[in-house]
Amino acid sequence: MNTDQYISPLSERYASKEMQFIFSEDNKFQTWRKLWIALAETEMELGLCDENGQPTITQEMIDEMKQHVTDINYDVARAREKVVRHDVMSHVYAYGQLCPKAAGIIHLGATSCYVGDNTDVIIMKEGLTLVRKKLLNVIDQLARFADTYKETPTLAFTHFQPAQPTTVGKRATLWINEFMVDLEDLDYVIGSLKLLGSKGTTGTQASFRELFQGNDEIIDQIDPMIAKKMGFKACVPVSGQTYSRKHDTRVLNVLAGIAASAHKMSNDIRLLQHLKEVEEPFEKSQIGSSAMAYKRNPMRSERIASLSRYVMIDALNPAITAATQWFERTLDDSANKRLSVAEGFLATDGILDLCINVTNGLKVYEKVIEKRLLSELPFMATENIMMDAVKHGGNRQEIHEEIRELSMKAAAHVKEEGGDNNLLELIAQDPKFGLTLEELHEKTLDPSLYVGRAPRQVEVYLRDVVRPVLDANKELLGVQAEINV
Repeated sequence: MNTDQYISPLSERYASKEMQFIFSEDNKFQTWRKLWIALAETEMELGLCDENGQPTITQEMIDEMKQHVTDINYDVARAREKVVRHDVMSHVYAYGQLCPKAAGIIHLGATSCYVGDNTDVIIMKEGLTLVRKKLLNVIDQLARFADTYKETPTLAFTHFQPAQPTTVGKRATLWINEFMVDLEDLDYVIGSLKLLGSKGTTGTQASFRELFQGNDEIIDQIDPMIAKKMGFKACVPVSGQTYSRKHDTRVLNVLAGIAASAHKMSNDIRLLQHLKEVEEPFEKSQIGSSAMAYKRNPMRSERIASLSRYVMIDALNPAITAATQWFERTLDDSANKRLSVAEGFLATDGILDLCINVTNGLKVYEKVIEKRLLSELPFMATENIMMDAVKHGGNRQEIHEEIRELSMKAAAHVKEEGGDNNLLELIAQDPKFGLTLEELHEKTLDPSLYVGRAPRQVEVYLRDVVRPVLDANKELLGVQAEINV
């Protein structure tokens, strides 16, 4: 490790080796060479000939190129780039040094964006595919969690103020549902990604009109054939020199959506850990604070939130880049793309690994949850109490006013005197209600009476919405995330 040079924390601390390889130099330049092979094969298959009618490209040339896809001679390429100041032509030269028979036809008819842009699309698709696998695993683990705790009552909050009860499992379905929306968006973008193809300097394919003597029927086959060889359904129908940078915007927006969902979940977990109701995994030797040895900080959830904010903001980069491209292309996109796209993926990868780790080890403290819920339950039971009092002959309006006043007294007892919620005792002492404390406890202190259809909602949601998706992708499940720090 070079300790005297800056190393991105995304590589050192957060992103997986798998995602780092996708955006590595090896993967990039090997993909360039695969694209040069696809172009040469296409030109050969379409019968490209020289002025004497002899094939310009032979199978021997193709075979030579295929033999040197992975052995990138970086030293040659780097030395050449110092001379010509052009990365693509440097690698054309380096590839040609390994493939002397094919050296003259490598990159024939293409412009730099043929390898640059097509590789970007291929790599983004590979990155999205890995993101999809990890996202499915987050959903799977949350589904198991939701099913386990679908009937466990807990205090629900609106405005972070006590509201009607829900269940621990039902709350988890809210997290799942946001990730399911992200999965739908992700699948749409993956399914609609198109290669640039080989469009030429300004997108007119003028070089191929020259190569194929203006035969449009032959030229029309070039992009579809390249797309098929590279595993894509199609190339973009029209372009300038580059594919529209809106494609980068679409991709980064999906990543930002995942980040937003992860951020929301991590915030909820952090708040619940403060309440001591739910806790993220905490290892035996983990230190929560250098000063306060007793602390168990939700550091993984905090890291999810931190990285998520980065990804959400990072999505602005390709949007601004797309908006500021001039005519058929400018080069002010290049440096920005190298940073924003790659690091957006690396950060999202780190987020999802953390989500997998956290959701796989969430600890639920049911006694704490029950205690908090019971402390608020008398307030939530007042409507039922009011109905029972009316059945015993009370006046609905009078009972309502009496409950309101007693609720204020009970609240003051809790907030100002630090006492327990004594609303039921106050109601039992009031002859207007005609209810004993025993009757009130029996009818009002069962939390399951107040969770509505939450257990059923969890069951139906998991059965009808989540499980079919997970079952269709079961071969991708079971990922265990390794957290570096």
